[in-house]
Amino acid sequence: MHRPPAIRLAVVDDHPLFLRGLELLLPAATDGRAQVVGSTGDAAAAASLVGRCLPDLALVDLHMPPPGGIRAVAAIRRTTPRVRVVAMSGDDDTAPALEALRAGAEAFLPKTAEPEELLPPLLAVLDGWAVLPGALLRALLRPGRATTVDLDTEERALLRSIAAGRSTLDIADQMHVSERTVKRMTAALLRKLRVSSRAEAAALAGHAGLLAD
Repeated sequence: MHRPPAIRLAVVDDHPLFLRGLELLLPAATDGRAQVVGSTGDAAAAASLVGRCLPDLALVDLHMPPPGGIRAVAAIRRTTPRVRVVAMSGDDDTAPALEALRAGAEAFLPKTAEPEELLPPLLAVLDGWAVLPGALLRALLRPGRATTVDLDTEERALLRSIAAGRSTLDIADQMHVSERTVKRMTAALLRKLRVSSRAEAAALAGHAGLLAD
């Protein structure tokens, strides 16, 4: 059976033990499906590192010395926009995570996660999905947002699939359209809901009852 290529990760973190642990444990815990190909403990060097090693994903610790992890996220997104950024933190404060999402991060994961728990969310991010803890999803529900949106049958079906966490390919198969069409429809739906990500769309849908028949 054809083995999928390993996920190439760049890590921006100033904690040497955490970094070394990822380098040693991640390949073993994922059966070689994820590996660290570059790292730096200097937030100012993050964009340069990612530009050199061109990973699939960049893992960025938000609590780093100046210029800090959020600035590193923004710099990576600006210089290498095709590289997806996953913000990480060792505490439960949602404020830095929200700032990182606004700076361009596409996911947030706690640093307390075990190495073997990282592969599924990393694969989901590569497939274009946002991965966020429940507390962060609730924080994304900004006060004052309109809670009634007029969706047609097709848009409601798409929103149901997004909220269920289905991949773009699965949604395309279900709706009998191409993946490109699903991406175009999703972008239009996000604009209609006035949100900036699939994670926000799913959270808004559940909060506002948009998934009810």
